[in-house]
Amino acid sequence: MRKALYLITVLFSFTINSQTSLDYYFNGDLNFDPKIPKPSEVIGHDVGEWHITHDKLVEYMYKIADKSDRIKIHETGKTYEDRPLIILTVSSPENLKNIEKIRKNHLRLSSGEKIVNYNDMPAIVYQGFSVHGNEPSGSNASLLGIYYLAASQNQELIDILNNTVILFDPSLNPDGLQRFAYWANSNKSLTLNPDSNDREYSEVWPGGRTNHYWFDLNRDWLPVQLPESKARIKTFTEWIPNVVTDHHEMGTNSTFFFQPGVPDRVNPMIPSNNQKLTEKIAGFHAEYLDKIGSLYYSKENYDDFYFGKGSTYPDINGSIGILFEQGSSRGHVQESQNGILTFPFTIKNQLTTILSTLKAASSIRVDLLKHMNNFYLESINESKNSKIKGIGFGNSSDKSSSYELAKILRTHKIKVNETVDGDYKYYVSLNQPKSKLIKAMFETTKKFKDSLFYDVSAWTFPLAFNLNYDFLKKDLNIIEGDIKKPVGKVSSLSNYGYLIEPHDYNIPTLINKLLINNIRVKSSSKKIFIKNKTYDYGSLFIPVVGQSKSSNEIHNLLIEISKETGIDINGLNSGYEDNIGFGSNSFTTINKPKIAIIVGDGIRSYDAGEIWHLFDTRYKTLITKIDVRNINRVNLSKYSHIILPNYSGNQININRLKDFLSSGGNLIAYRGSINWLNRNKLIDIELFNNNMNAKDVNYEDRGKFSGAQVIGGAIFNTKLDKSHPINFGIKSNYLPTFRNNTIFMKPDKNSFNNPIKYTSNPLLSGYISKENTELLKKSVPFKIKRHGSGKIFLFSDNTNFRAFWYGTNRLLMNSIYLSSKM
Repeated sequence: MRKALYLITVLFSFTINSQTSLDYYFNGDLNFDPKIPKPSEVIGHDVGEWHITHDKLVEYMYKIADKSDRIKIHETGKTYEDRPLIILTVSSPENLKNIEKIRKNHLRLSSGEKIVNYNDMPAIVYQGFSVHGNEPSGSNASLLGIYYLAASQNQELIDILNNTVILFDPSLNPDGLQRFAYWANSNKSLTLNPDSNDREYSEVWPGGRTNHYWFDLNRDWLPVQLPESKARIKTFTEWIPNVVTDHHEMGTNSTFFFQPGVPDRVNPMIPSNNQKLTEKIAGFHAEYLDKIGSLYYSKENYDDFYFGKGSTYPDINGSIGILFEQGSSRGHVQESQNGILTFPFTIKNQLTTILSTLKAASSIRVDLLKHMNNFYLESINESKNSKIKGIGFGNSSDKSSSYELAKILRTHKIKVNETVDGDYKYYVSLNQPKSKLIKAMFETTKKFKDSLFYDVSAWTFPLAFNLNYDFLKKDLNIIEGDIKKPVGKVSSLSNYGYLIEPHDYNIPTLINKLLINNIRVKSSSKKIFIKNKTYDYGSLFIPVVGQSKSSNEIHNLLIEISKETGIDINGLNSGYEDNIGFGSNSFTTINKPKIAIIVGDGIRSYDAGEIWHLFDTRYKTLITKIDVRNINRVNLSKYSHIILPNYSGNQININRLKDFLSSGGNLIAYRGSINWLNRNKLIDIELFNNNMNAKDVNYEDRGKFSGAQVIGGAIFNTKLDKSHPINFGIKSNYLPTFRNNTIFMKPDKNSFNNPIKYTSNPLLSGYISKENTELLKKSVPFKIKRHGSGKIFLFSDNTNFRAFWYGTNRLLMNSIYLSSKM
């Protein structure tokens, strides 16, 4: 037996070594220009022998661009970890000489101009790899793909290069790719072990899927909150490619998937011709994969619904987005239900579909160009014939959030302008080519063909930002030119104090700036009426007397903060204006918090990353990340507030949290953490449960039955008690919240303990079953429980979703800065 196992292991190693040769990847088609360096000559090993690190990947891309007249390379941005984001523009030498002319001519397709002659127009193809860093076969295949494009002497490729311009993005997620490559390589055995229990195939938290702040970059094409996304959307909008490919991996026991996806789960805003062309392209993938004997499937599992994904965003822009999913070896070789799955085999499949895509784009070039041109012509005609002329949005009370949404639109090359006056800060005319994309970002949807969703079912942007908006039948008066970042002002120097309205998104930034400069700031628990103006609950007061700085120093600091945050600050003449005494106990001092967040095993990394990113990049506020492995030896009493993101593990000693709370600490718990705290008897709250039983449901349909009760991501309306400190700074009486779970907390018997309640008709956009709707109506998304001298703040909804749910970020920040008021 031992001899047999030894022979099998040796065979594995021999097979892997033979699979990493160029002969294996290109099926003996080795007609390459010897002047072009092979990957192994630069990176120091064969492709697939080790996982490529991002630094070596970039080194090879620059080297090959230097040697080839078919390639130009440029940097489009940097990641949070300062790694370069690069694009290689690949085409025939003649096309590259005229590349700017080709680009400008191509953009005519999306301008609303009717194109008659497509003869001199190449198809533009964007190929992107491994947006999830621990799905590495894509980026590793990019080494072979770019080598083939630079070095192959085959006439078929030469024809393809004449007919196409390829925007080649070898790593959509450099930080994640580097993280995973380090893991896979450092845990690789020289005698390769396919046992799935080996450490090589089980990454430590948070894994390489995500970027530096643990975001899924394949959900950020529409929100564009992250530097990687901003770089690729800049490239996309500069070209508007005809085909976009997105190379991923899936479970080890799977084979290979390419689109079309599930036919009934296509967003209705995607034209039918898009799916016809996707089907046509699929024929090329099938042909190429058949040649190498690979198993594959289509029209299952994956959908085309959420426009924030890399394979769906192109569809609402007149392009054809294509998702590839390869069964993952996760390391170098692993057992699967389909036999031994080697890393080189996964790379070969990705390489094969790189080439099949280019063959398809070249072959149906005119069809792709016509599709794009017709898409934009139809968009403009629809807008001209519509009674709706445009969309007004934005609140004068929250200039920062309004500006941030306008900035997102501008990133997508949507024309948006500031208004001269009126109810809305900004105006977006629908009389522009990207009217379909605008509608996709602003419209709400409550009716669906299917009750299953691969991702969220709603993402309406003005609701996410909690901004007023409306579809208008008349154009607004606008200010031409670029939009300007809000700049605040200080009305006058005061020797007494300053008063600030609480509604702007950047109020937490302002508070933090004051506290780190040792300036005392107070929050009002009452409305204030001064000179015919109402200052809402939570308005801020900065006294001048008793501070560590002089009145001039305070004034200069406030000028600096006002300019940075865009918030207006009003100097007061005295401490008794319109019968208001600023020494009243209704003004309470905001204490400087010391904040920690628990991260690690059992914590959903997305949720933790959203919070870390919020504090670190947006509010510039220190937050200490405490790993669950270390929590038993950390002195938690150092911290005033601890945040427990979505948690379902068993490593946290509940007694540590009990001691923390008993001594006056504040615990902020999200989503699944509510269930964990309940199970461990730190809280005792009642939950509503959906205990539906299946009736007349076939075994085959059991997934559809259970899936229909999932809230994958929808938007709900809540009514606020504005006098409660958790809601300070939110101007409206209603607040849209995002929910993607089925945790339904029963309300408190005392109404004043339910400051946020769902409305009687809560669904604003998205899918929720009738059964869950009834439970939601009776529940509340926020509760406060007490333990000893401490408080526990419970949020069932995600206030920080994907970094673009600006409207509810304030709830988290209020639970930090105003916790002593609650």
